[in-house]
Amino acid sequence: MKQTGDLALMKKINKSIVMERIRHESPTSRARIAEKTGLTKATVSSLVAELISSDLVEEIGAGQSRGGRKPMLLLFNCSAGFAIGIDLGTDEITSILTDLNGRIVSESTVRSDNTNVDTAISALKACIGDLIKQAPISRYGVIGIGVGIPGFSDEQGNILFAPNLGWENIGLQAILEAEFAIPVVIENEANVGAVGEKRFGSSQAAASLVYVSIGAGIGTGIMLKEELYRGAFGYSGEMGHISIHHDGKPCRCGNLGCWELYASEHALIQEARAVYRDPTLDLDTLLKYAQAKETKALQLFTQHGRYLGIGIVNIINSLNPDRIIIGGRLALAEPWLVASMIEVVNKRSLPYPRAHLSIQFSTLGSKATVLGACSIAISRFFSSTKVWVE
Repeated sequence: MKQTGDLALMKKINKSIVMERIRHESPTSRARIAEKTGLTKATVSSLVAELISSDLVEEIGAGQSRGGRKPMLLLFNCSAGFAIGIDLGTDEITSILTDLNGRIVSESTVRSDNTNVDTAISALKACIGDLIKQAPISRYGVIGIGVGIPGFSDEQGNILFAPNLGWENIGLQAILEAEFAIPVVIENEANVGAVGEKRFGSSQAAASLVYVSIGAGIGTGIMLKEELYRGAFGYSGEMGHISIHHDGKPCRCGNLGCWELYASEHALIQEARAVYRDPTLDLDTLLKYAQAKETKALQLFTQHGRYLGIGIVNIINSLNPDRIIIGGRLALAEPWLVASMIEVVNKRSLPYPRAHLSIQFSTLGSKATVLGACSIAISRFFSSTKVWVE
């Protein structure tokens, strides 16, 4: 019995290895997989046959020969299922539906007062329900839902504390799984943003990446090689709550002078509304003012760039990453932020950690979080033995 169990486990492991090769290297061939993995050609052929029967892999015809018989090429069937990614902000919900390669099929953004738990959950259910209806017919349907939240969650998907939402101890994963009977993963939005940048953005080759998510607050996601760094208990990355003024403004986290009180999108808009004496002014309007070279707007962005730079200096000196990506809608303001931000970084950071560092604004913009949420949901699907191993 022990030997049978060992053989069954080995088969599961080997099938996982073959599936990952096809997912990330297709089109490929059985011979190429055997060469890369060290598995025998017979083993690879047997496992590929099972994956084809499960609709996760398909043959697409003969490829070029390197001598001898032409190999039959294999392609990952990215339309075998679909994933939903959600970015739960303070006043809006962004959601997307993707195939298993992260290609966006549908997307939406709705306004919602998410500081009210009941209102937010109702809006979340409506967004998810709409995307489920839009999912094309497939073998596995919607395989998972990833939700990025601005705060802490535990392994059971309970939101422990989300200061900008005012949420504590909300069992969001259980609520959504009970509603839709689909696996749900809850993760910090900066963490999933980092995953989105690593998987789909310009930083796929970066060995160490810090993603700075700027919205109502500031969060950071840290990628070391291919893995999220979560800290000892899963709560790393709250750099928005590093003090940059020791006796500064009080923060809802209980600290004083937190970086996000000065460098978040919310902080910028509050300052701009005071300067322009316009309580309705938003980021889009401020960007238009900057594009028109309006003096007050340019001054606001210049000062904001300095505040961004101060926090980034702390990241550089503490973590020594080779890539820092600035994300969120504030990435749209790169032309007016970058000069003052880099000036501060060059003046204040240590020269050796800075020497080989690349600081970039996200090319994914606000989509990094939702794409990362989909990617995590898809990874959970492929790590589940219930789907493609059994």
